[in-house]
Amino acid sequence: MTRLWGALCLLALAGCSGQGSGGSGIGPLAADNWVTPGGDVGKSHYSTLTDINRETVGKLGLAWSADLGTNRGLEATPVVIDGVMYTSGVAGRVYAFEAATGKALWAFEPQVDMQVNRTVCCDMVNRGVAVARGKVYVTALDGWMYALDQKSGAVVWKADTVVDRRKGDSSTGAPEVASDVVIIGNAGAEYDTRGCVSAFDLETGELKWRFFTVPRDPKLGPQESPDLDAALKTWDPNSRWDVGGGGTPWDAINYDPETGLVLVGTGNGGPYAVSKGSPKGGDNLYIGSIVALDAKTGRLKWHYQETPGDNWDFTSTQPMILTRLKVDGEERPVILHAPKNGFLYVLDRRDGKLLRANALVRMNWANGVDMKTGRPRLTPEHSDYTSGPKIVFPSSPGARNWHPAAYDPQSGLYIGTVQDLGNAIYMTPGQKPHARKALNNDASLLFTSDLQAVLPTLPPPLRDAIAARPEMAWVKQNPGSTELRAIDPLTGRTVWARKMAGWQDRGGALATAGGLVFQGGVDGHFRAFDKKTGKLLKDIATGSSILAAPMTYRVDGIQYVAVMAAWGGGGYPYVPPYSAAYKRGNQGRLLVFKLGGGAVPLPPALPPLEVAPEAPKQAAGVTPATIAQGMGIFFGNCGLCHSNQPRSITPDLRRMSEGTHVAFKQIVLGGLLTPNGMPLWDDRLSEKEVEAVHAYLIDLQAKTRAEELEKQKRGLPLDTPGLTILSNY
Repeated sequence: MTRLWGALCLLALAGCSGQGSGGSGIGPLAADNWVTPGGDVGKSHYSTLTDINRETVGKLGLAWSADLGTNRGLEATPVVIDGVMYTSGVAGRVYAFEAATGKALWAFEPQVDMQVNRTVCCDMVNRGVAVARGKVYVTALDGWMYALDQKSGAVVWKADTVVDRRKGDSSTGAPEVASDVVIIGNAGAEYDTRGCVSAFDLETGELKWRFFTVPRDPKLGPQESPDLDAALKTWDPNSRWDVGGGGTPWDAINYDPETGLVLVGTGNGGPYAVSKGSPKGGDNLYIGSIVALDAKTGRLKWHYQETPGDNWDFTSTQPMILTRLKVDGEERPVILHAPKNGFLYVLDRRDGKLLRANALVRMNWANGVDMKTGRPRLTPEHSDYTSGPKIVFPSSPGARNWHPAAYDPQSGLYIGTVQDLGNAIYMTPGQKPHARKALNNDASLLFTSDLQAVLPTLPPPLRDAIAARPEMAWVKQNPGSTELRAIDPLTGRTVWARKMAGWQDRGGALATAGGLVFQGGVDGHFRAFDKKTGKLLKDIATGSSILAAPMTYRVDGIQYVAVMAAWGGGGYPYVPPYSAAYKRGNQGRLLVFKLGGGAVPLPPALPPLEVAPEAPKQAAGVTPATIAQGMGIFFGNCGLCHSNQPRSITPDLRRMSEGTHVAFKQIVLGGLLTPNGMPLWDDRLSEKEVEAVHAYLIDLQAKTRAEELEKQKRGLPLDTPGLTILSNY
């Protein structure tokens, strides 16, 4: 933004039974039970069940569903153990259901400090739970980890995962159980956060160890471990330690029982560009890396940095898959990893040795990876934006992101969504002061999907510099697209691909021994494809946007397929017109299918848009300078959540009612809507600044109304793009 080791051990870990035979070489693959959000310990998102297969999938229909009472993003993949389903929802809510019937058993609602919303770039999401030793583990959005009784949902213990609550930490990932501890990382690299991963005792919640992913200011004294002493040599001693350094491990954490290592993907640097965060440059360890930690001590065993000196928000937090592959004639324990930066890596899990690195998309930040050194071959002439705007491929949303891929051991294919997109990126001038619990990334992005339309609205020097870039030929050829692909991980070759609805359409995947790949789309369709060819075999209209990865399980001899459904995640206020959320709203649901099931009830279509209400008169003394000031404050603080789009899942502030205008100051400074998730801004914005923001929004509402009246007069839909929308990117 500116923006799984044998069967006995696994059973003891998850407290479950019913795992199928066969496996990935690291443990049994999912069968009746689905014991982690990735299905097995290796997170392969693959099932050995075959009742639902190429011949029978045509009979798939809805078994049951649950309304989860939210219009925010749902990204978790449920866990099923011995007929009970456990899943997480918005901000760390947890639900337990009878997996065959959908009967609710219990629910848990954490008491989240909604001030955390100010430091959450990508919605109030949560990616799942861990289940072990009779407990369900979840971390809430504000960084509190809970151990819940597996039978009742009662809190057994609660632990604070945040080191410094004066900073912008949050938490959105699923905890990971590693022997006697449960592990979680923090989020918030764009804010003022220092990345860390923390391990807590499964029984008591006591902190056992913590690994920081970036060093701290050496002026504060010795680093917490020798691993950080080594990292410090790769940073400028005069780095922007005040803004934390980033590196937050917000998703990819895998325990490898074969090696006893915890494998952690780390986040981007903060701020970016490196020239501002670490002025003298450097690799900036351990950002953009996989770090392998001893599960008992938290000490570093090896690391592999995928994006040294990250300038582009190229996180390595995307899901990892642990399996075994024959590489160059030798069977090896490997990690399959496709981070944001556009490469698909194959690494040896034992020592991090690079075995393969293949490009998946157009890229110009590097032209390959040196297989001897493991380092990318950088191309600063195309990607160093410190000397002026550049168009960088891939974009900051990444060639891959959090949406889980599947690994099919039958074919050896890696199956997941791949996004081909770039962004124009440029720095804002000068060094900015530390903004506590606020954005500190100090670079601006324009996605190539919008670039040709937005370009005419930019100031001439910026417009001309971007328009002159040679990458504009790429933009005109393909401004942005996403495909579901089956990829040979050793060569990077795409075996088959299915084009998706648009670049924001990036659902997680499930592969099965029944010859199928399942995936949901943001267009509201749940689809089953032939695993060998990618041929569409079943298409179910659900009316709900789907981003999360599906999973499958069996109870009393009946196989089910389940998926969480709701639009959300990065860019969540910008609801794409081709999405079900745009047409039918964003009713968060859990959908469960079986053979012989029924049709999915569709949420009702949204009513037609109405012309924006008349704006109130400006207060005395408001000038164009006041409005310009308010616009700057709005986009520096409010624009990440409030998109000024008519179908946004957060309020469209161009359509405020008279009552909202009257209460505006009380909402922003008085906490009137804090229970609804609107945080307080009284520590950052003055009364005069809030008045300026209000003046800008009044002006914007008046312009929007005038434009929409003109559209209505011409018989055009009110959501036809116009300059009002384009000017607010």
